[in-house]
Amino acid sequence: MATLPGGTVTFLFTDIEGSTRLLQELGDSYGEVVRDHRRLLRENLGDKGGAEVDTQGDAFFYSFTRARDAVAGAVAAQRALTAHEWPQNREVRVRMGLHTGEPSVGDEGYLGLDVVRAARICSAGHGGQVLLSETTRALLGNDLPEGASVVDLGQQHLKDVQHERIYQLAIDGDQEFPPLKTHAPKSASDELGERIERHVLDMVEASLSQGKGKGKAKGQVNMLRFTVIGLIELLLVVLTLVIIVWLVKTILF
Repeated sequence: MATLPGGTVTFLFTDIEGSTRLLQELGDSYGEVVRDHRRLLRENLGDKGGAEVDTQGDAFFYSFTRARDAVAGAVAAQRALTAHEWPQNREVRVRMGLHTGEPSVGDEGYLGLDVVRAARICSAGHGGQVLLSETTRALLGNDLPEGASVVDLGQQHLKDVQHERIYQLAIDGDQEFPPLKTHAPKSASDELGERIERHVLDMVEASLSQGKGKGKAKGQVNMLRFTVIGLIELLLVVLTLVIIVWLVKTILF
């Protein structure tokens, strides 16, 4: 493996959206798509100082010593992908995610949560979309490539990662995409309801199992499960209404 930049590094992950569908539709021509896709990314990301860390199938992993270079590379690559003539006039859309951190560098490459965070940010996006972490956005400042702007998408909950404020890099005008593919965190009431449900069901199962066979006890537990869930939901609704009424009275009176 070539020497990778250390210290503060900006990671860039890419992935073709709907690659399986393209493969099914294009058949043997999909090989041309993969070759051209790799060539365009390598030309444009490498031209901005990017180091290729890994590539698997239709996905790339690059690192840059400066956030501005990584962003410039992403913009150049997206423009090249958009301008390219693909087989059978298909549209090939690539999502990209960038994050800056200080990872460890081992014999097998980069190590640490920053790598995971960058990959999760990429996975949250859609084809043609470029997403930046809050750290990358802060380092970028106002040093944006010509024709690019930044849109704040707010706090997002990424899989296996804490909350992250995500920014979209809009290229050559307004770009509209569906909501990010992030994981909505459970509310406090959801977690409370789940704990109560588990506790009540454990007690019921233990009680039934003392005097009946396992199979019959399990069947009755399953029947009671829906009743317990309904009661818990009703309890949470009532508690919520009580709190709302109390707040209204406190504010008005």
